[in-house]
Amino acid sequence: MNAQPPPTVPKPSPSSLILTFYGAYGRDYPDGTVPIATLVRLMGAVGVDGPSVRSAVSRLKRRGLLTADRPGSKAAGYAPSAAGRQLLDDGDRRVYAKPQPDGRWLLAVFSVPESERGRRHILRSRLARLGFGNAAPGIWVAPSHLEEETRHSLTRLGLSAYVDLFSGTHEGFEPTAQAVARWWDLDALATLHHSFLSVHEPVLRSWSKRRRVPPEEAYSDYLPALDAWRRLPYADPGLPTSLLPAPWPGERSAEVFFALHGKLSGPAREHAVGRPGAVGSEAGAGAGA
Repeated sequence: MNAQPPPTVPKPSPSSLILTFYGAYGRDYPDGTVPIATLVRLMGAVGVDGPSVRSAVSRLKRRGLLTADRPGSKAAGYAPSAAGRQLLDDGDRRVYAKPQPDGRWLLAVFSVPESERGRRHILRSRLARLGFGNAAPGIWVAPSHLEEETRHSLTRLGLSAYVDLFSGTHEGFEPTAQAVARWWDLDALATLHHSFLSVHEPVLRSWSKRRRVPPEEAYSDYLPALDAWRRLPYADPGLPTSLLPAPWPGERSAEVFFALHGKLSGPAREHAVGRPGAVGSEAGAGAGA
């Protein structure tokens, strides 16, 4: 693969950072409710001002992902709704996984009646968000290790009746690497990895020179890294490295994230919830929310 120019890195949105915060730390709070004053303070540490936090919380409420702890009144705090908790739980299954592809593929073949074409759109969107590549109309493919998550997601959304799943190897007339390049936009995936590395690899280099890890500094570096990382395992679902252009930046971006996680996540939690150790789940970043 040719060297990539430095990508333009968009600033993380307040809504995204807040969801990432709830996934990483919100479930450590009693009943998952984070006081709004605490949320404003902790978002301030990653560059989000108070008005932006309140606006983002309002948007997340409208999307049905957060709920006020005092319905109908001026809330003192917010917690994930049932839908929000499901989103975070789904993220737990993916964000910290280290896929070990075995060369086998999961094939999703679906047929939706024209009278239910709206569900066809939902099904396509869900498969794409799970990391499937499109092999042909109505035929989607993913590494085999996504089977359990795919079953869980399609069943939860009431879409399983439209889908048949198959597992096997690729026996096409073209090399599998060429097929993978058709099924996924590898240039776009590489750009996502380079974008992550351009911001967070220098952060890791800086921390690698330090022995002390102050909790507030760890938090201010770790939360943006988690927010940037949490979409990558969905966009790049653990494709076999042998089938990808070399050198594939996904290997390095995973190394950088997990190194940052190992060094910063514990002290960051101490700052975010006021004590070391976790009460709830560790990841919970959510599926491309």
